[in-house]
Amino acid sequence: MKRVPSGILPIIVVDRKAPKPLHRQVYDAYRAAILDGSLRPGQRIPSTRVLASELRISRFPVLNAHAQLLAEGYFESRVGAGTVVSASLPDQFISSKPAQARFAAARSSLRPTARRSLNLRRVENLPWLRGSGPFRVGHVAFDQFPLHIWTNLVTRRCRSLDAGSFHYGDQMGSKPLRETVANYLRTARSLHCNAEQIMIVGGSQQALEISARVLLDPGSPVWVEEPGYRLAQEAFTLNGCRLVPVPVDEEGLDVSAGINRCRKARAAFVTPSHQFPLGVTMSASRRLQLLDWAQSTGSWIIEDDYDSEYRFESMPIASLQGLDTSARVIYIGTFSKVLFPSLRLGYIVIPLDLVDRFHRIRRAMDLGPPTFFQDVLADFIDEGHFARHIRRMRVLYSERRSVLVDSIRKELGAMVEVIGDEAGMHLAVALQPGSRDQELAERAARQDLWLWPLSRCYQGNVARPGFILGFGNTTAAETPRAVRKLRNLLAAK
Repeated sequence: MKRVPSGILPIIVVDRKAPKPLHRQVYDAYRAAILDGSLRPGQRIPSTRVLASELRISRFPVLNAHAQLLAEGYFESRVGAGTVVSASLPDQFISSKPAQARFAAARSSLRPTARRSLNLRRVENLPWLRGSGPFRVGHVAFDQFPLHIWTNLVTRRCRSLDAGSFHYGDQMGSKPLRETVANYLRTARSLHCNAEQIMIVGGSQQALEISARVLLDPGSPVWVEEPGYRLAQEAFTLNGCRLVPVPVDEEGLDVSAGINRCRKARAAFVTPSHQFPLGVTMSASRRLQLLDWAQSTGSWIIEDDYDSEYRFESMPIASLQGLDTSARVIYIGTFSKVLFPSLRLGYIVIPLDLVDRFHRIRRAMDLGPPTFFQDVLADFIDEGHFARHIRRMRVLYSERRSVLVDSIRKELGAMVEVIGDEAGMHLAVALQPGSRDQELAERAARQDLWLWPLSRCYQGNVARPGFILGFGNTTAAETPRAVRKLRNLLAAK
């Protein structure tokens, strides 16, 4: 049970001129807070000395109130924890009534909200996103992260903190980290950039939100991949954009189809290095065609390069931004997929003439990212730990991917078609037309298999059934058994 530290004082008001004694006022305030749920079972109570000092009254009324509440069972004393709200309260059957009455009164009045929230999908507790285990998409090999090195870097930074460390940081992000990221991107991803073009953000989702606010107006048409990444689509929907689904084939986004559907779209959102969810890589001819379209129409390209570090059949593919000669590409990257998701650090590479626009929007949204872990991450990269980790993980994920592909071919054969297995930490398998992948995914979750239904990634009615299978956090040893469970599931449908 979560407890609030004793230093947090409840709101208690006493009136010295009131006829009611002070101890009774303190008693009534505590009892009311407990019964309406403001104070919860197990929550610590401030000491009588602290509360008396806060209320600026003698300690004796507070002691009397505490004694009465203890006697009646509202408080209890615990060794080593002091006084806490009792876990077994009297009047427990009536304690929820005041809160229910308040909520009912609130629901009965007008409660206007912005329409934009209604345009988004309801937040669902989807079965295939509840657990951790075989095939869970987006999970990395957590046990392989060099935690001892990271911990040492955190400790070292903690020891070097001074008063200046508690000021607001740069709204664009820590300068050392931006310089480090720029160096990395120029070397590893062939980007054309410098530190002044880098904005550090709270993951790729915030990068998409900021980009949408800078580049797009309500009603602006935006190309999105079909099938595609739902959270990116929601970022554009939230800003009132009109989504134009453009089909994806074995060469990536079909640029000709996009031009036929909406030539003058304001922007195109793409995942060219490892398309989500199909995993295909955009061909060189499609990349050049997309850049040519953006230049000729004055449109923008938002490139999400979320896991390009992991490519197994060839060297990493150069980024779209690195091929761009007219500064039409906004490049987004994240450390969630290569380090760990809870780090919540990503970045945007912004064309120089747009940096001020992005900075203005960022300032209106928040005053910049927390600086501490930015500095730790800069150390992690500068001292070579990041590059070594990527090399180790590339070997590990390549092995896990090979075992998964071999197991699928051995156990499933013609039951599925494997798609996009050359890069990243997931691949897709297509099922026979008419298969109910969502129903199968729900059944699989009850067997600890976390299959993301491919049909969920489509906007239109014609959806290709299948599954997205993550292999980042699934060991080579457990993969064959998990694939056999999948075979049994499909055979029983």
